[in-house]
Amino acid sequence: QVQLVESGGGLVQAGGSLTLSCAASGRTLNLYAMGWFRQAPGKEREFVSRISPSPTATYYADSVKGRFTISRDNSKNTVYLQMNSLKPDDTAVYYCAAQKGRVTMTVPGYDYWGQGTQVTVSS
Repeated sequence: QVQLVESGGGLVQAGGSLTLSCAASGRTLNLYAMGWFRQAPGKEREFVSRISPSPTATYYADSVKGRFTISRDNSKNTVYLQMNSLKPDDTAVYYCAAQKGRVTMTVPGYDYWGQGTQVTVSS
């Protein structure tokens, strides 16, 4: 069992930056691929980014490529999402998730989820 807790969300103006953190407990994170997803009001949860266990291959949704950076610190059992040049369309609840197995960007493909952290970008 893996417990995930996100933090770092908040209110930011368009063009600003935020860094989200996802702290894991229960199992060591280095065995899992980690993903970030987001869900805006009235929309389905969507893939944002993924980082493999090792080697740390990264994947991004086209909508965030070049603006967001995912990273992990296995010694701290923590995954990060650095978000730059934020846009109002980035407003959503952001979730981190853990997964073992093949590379996937689908919600059902992930085994463990955090409770989410709200990111609001004002125009």
